[in-house]
Amino acid sequence: MSLLAVLASGAQAVDYRSTARHGVIVYDAPADTASKRFILSANIPLEMLSEQGDWIRVRDRDGTLSWIKKTDVVARRYVQVSRMSAVHQAANKSSATIYKVERNVLLELLDSAGSGWLKVKHRDAPAGFIRMEDVWGA
Repeated sequence: MSLLAVLASGAQAVDYRSTARHGVIVYDAPADTASKRFILSANIPLEMLSEQGDWIRVRDRDGTLSWIKKTDVVARRYVQVSRMSAVHQAANKSSATIYKVERNVLLELLDSAGSGWLKVKHRDAPAGFIRMEDVWGA
């Protein structure tokens, strides 16, 4: 087996999902009786790490590891802006800026445009493109 094949077999894609609704409880262990850590709003992106029964181990943007019920996440993807950024008309910095977004704003992820750009949409604005490095959850 070639070294490239060995490396490729060990590589895993990062899986993200978003919270399904407001008021999602995050726990410190996979049980209803475990300590509640905090409550999340709708559409918060979370990295899925592992599954255990009806529970998913997740990592949030700050790196906090927790457990969440499977029913509290959906496949519809959102990203969270990491720093003040601009959403452009096309997937390049020289294209016109449609609007600016501040840190922590949630944007619906529509597509990965490639070349480090994501097609996103704010609930109150048209779709556009943002640099992948300016968001978390993609």
